[in-house]
Amino acid sequence: MEWEAVIGLEVHVSLSTNTKLFSGTASIFGAEPNTQANIFDLAMPGTLPALNKEALRMAVKFGLAIDAEIGKRSVFDRKNYFYPDLPKGYQVTQLDFPTVGKGSLTITLEDGSERLIGVTRAHIEENAGKSLHEDFHGMSGIDLNRSGEPLLEIVSEPEIRNAKEAVAYLKKLHAIVRYLDISDAIMAQGSMRCDVNVSIRPKGGTELGTRTELKNINSFRFVEKAINSEIQRQQDVLEDGGSVIQETRRYDAERDTSSPMRSKEFANDYRYFPEPDLLPVEIDDTYIEAIRATLPELPDAKRARFVSEYGLSDYDAGVLTATREMAEYFETVALSSGDAKMAANWVTGDLQAILNKNNWDLAKSPIQAERLAMLIKRIKDSTISGKIGKTVFEAMLEDESEVDKIIESRGLKQVTDSGAIESLVDEVITSNPEQVQQFRDGKEAVLGFLVGQAMKLSQGKANPGQVNQLLREKMQ
Repeated sequence: MEWEAVIGLEVHVSLSTNTKLFSGTASIFGAEPNTQANIFDLAMPGTLPALNKEALRMAVKFGLAIDAEIGKRSVFDRKNYFYPDLPKGYQVTQLDFPTVGKGSLTITLEDGSERLIGVTRAHIEENAGKSLHEDFHGMSGIDLNRSGEPLLEIVSEPEIRNAKEAVAYLKKLHAIVRYLDISDAIMAQGSMRCDVNVSIRPKGGTELGTRTELKNINSFRFVEKAINSEIQRQQDVLEDGGSVIQETRRYDAERDTSSPMRSKEFANDYRYFPEPDLLPVEIDDTYIEAIRATLPELPDAKRARFVSEYGLSDYDAGVLTATREMAEYFETVALSSGDAKMAANWVTGDLQAILNKNNWDLAKSPIQAERLAMLIKRIKDSTISGKIGKTVFEAMLEDESEVDKIIESRGLKQVTDSGAIESLVDEVITSNPEQVQQFRDGKEAVLGFLVGQAMKLSQGKANPGQVNQLLREKMQ
């Protein structure tokens, strides 16, 4: 039997506010355990919450970016459950009246096709603390630093059909929240993490299968692996005559397997009720439009502009706008160098290769945008050839000097003196009579070989255009 998957994602994004959702405690990643928890975060009796208005603004900003319905009246609720890292015994979240309602975003697949994926809702809630198991020898430590941090939980419609689409959706969300500057979305630090709901059904069927949830996956690669692993597990269960159990599972990336954590809860298991210590939040059109005015150019719009304004291919524009940092870097190089296509080639080619090889993010690149722009200028004005440009680029990784100084100190300046180039051409013609005759007999392709010989003699420093022209003139 052929099967198809039905996948929905619940993505938790940690909002980049200075303080927590309902208290004035600082919220900084990496602080010593329990140094960022005040009496409210510790659930001391008599403490009361006060909503962080910046978290609300960020949530509305996200909703506008995905063309979602904005809840002009949103209500906070208590989600009751008992766990050591939840000192109040409940989490404050939004159930029936979230800040962000239905929206959508477009994902681009590997073959260049596009799909529209619906977003069911995005609601504001507080984070729980963290249980630490490694250093306590049979006990657990509780760190409440992140308790009460503001989260935006973004829930997709169950419209994703495979792991590749799920990763494309996640990457698009990642780009949007980074463009909006509402989260750093560093998955390795937990500021963006994903719960994956997976079910399968016979291909072409309309009835949904029993779903399982894979919790807290924190990388694009692991999301892809986890989904593929869970689809295969459910398929094996059903084809062996068993039934899939609705449950929450923990995914082990090293073993590429998952194990049960608990049976999947329903909403009534959490005894939701409106948070009595918080009034409903009411906003109006003036508030919403003021936030809309602050929206930056988003990935899709920037990609379209790069195609129309700079003449880039859809693929290159997609690569360059995948992150805000890369888009800004490229645009600086393009405008400073005066050659957008050459800038795109260098950024998506040599620069990206170096970043991938060394596992650097763009902020750690030793080649700043202005330096790369200067390198391109020196290729354009024939100070160096494109081939020598590769050598200069490699030198720039180790040498922080100005590009002109690197070229000068290493003797890489291109030879453009017509007399010197004529001497090279004469030597090549004398040394390769057979190939010269072939060219004269109409074999144009041999010209590339002869140009290569001249470039070899000049150690790559001769202007290839001049060499080509002079060779052609002399042989004709």
